[in-house]
Amino acid sequence: MHLDTISPEHDYLRMKKKFPTVWCSGCGIGTVMSAIIRAVHELKINKNSVAFVSGIGCSSRMPIYLDFNTLHTTHGRAIAFSTGIKMVRPDMKVIVVSGDGDALAIGGNHFIHACRRNMGISMILINNYIYGMTGGQVAPTTPLGSYAHTAPYGCIDPPFDSVKVAISAGASYVARGTNYHIVQTSKYIKKAIARDGFSMVEVMSQCPILYGRLNEFRSPVEMLKWQKESAVPLKRWKNMDEESRIGKYPIGEFNEDDTRKEYTQIYADMCKTVREEARHAENEE
Repeated sequence: MHLDTISPEHDYLRMKKKFPTVWCSGCGIGTVMSAIIRAVHELKINKNSVAFVSGIGCSSRMPIYLDFNTLHTTHGRAIAFSTGIKMVRPDMKVIVVSGDGDALAIGGNHFIHACRRNMGISMILINNYIYGMTGGQVAPTTPLGSYAHTAPYGCIDPPFDSVKVAISAGASYVARGTNYHIVQTSKYIKKAIARDGFSMVEVMSQCPILYGRLNEFRSPVEMLKWQKESAVPLKRWKNMDEESRIGKYPIGEFNEDDTRKEYTQIYADMCKTVREEARHAENEE
């Protein structure tokens, strides 16, 4: 029996690539990839109309396996390349997958300005608290006190909250989920991809080989349980005091702004106005 008779989602995979994937056993990135595939399939988006872009990092290997128009770019520059694609081809659905280091460290400047402009990009930010591919260095999201190969005595840098950054910078849709709550997270991803403006879904994901081992998690299952215990629905989070919030984080939909117009639409309107003014000036001559 051919694979595509089992599940239509296989139509979105490059089956000639080497499977299983490059990711370590127990890694959460494959779970996120499955959620992205399901979202595109359920939205009935033609895969030839999708531009799927990544930078550098563990999650950035995802374009290897997905049968979209894919682009594997340089470190931190996924949004910059995606902006170029969207400006030239505003009709395309542009999806970016990025890790917490790729998006919020070297790529942080591109991230905030894409939010500011409300570029028509859907960003799936996979947060596993660490630079995994390059050996386990501290990332912008590494929790205080957590261990990494560059923080053998515990991280002393306060972590970024990507949700707060995205909202304050102007993103039109912002959500956070976990791999443990993948059904809920998949709904956020689907909603993000369906939108016109800049949308960001942060997915809290497990890295059992580096972050897990360095921080005494015995297995991927234990890390998933940790996600379950740490994640708090947004409605309940708002009623918690500061002490109860220690070691936890909210999940849910944080921002949904339908009032802002997507950037390439504004640009197209401006171009139309300029052309009309030019024609009007020619007629007066």
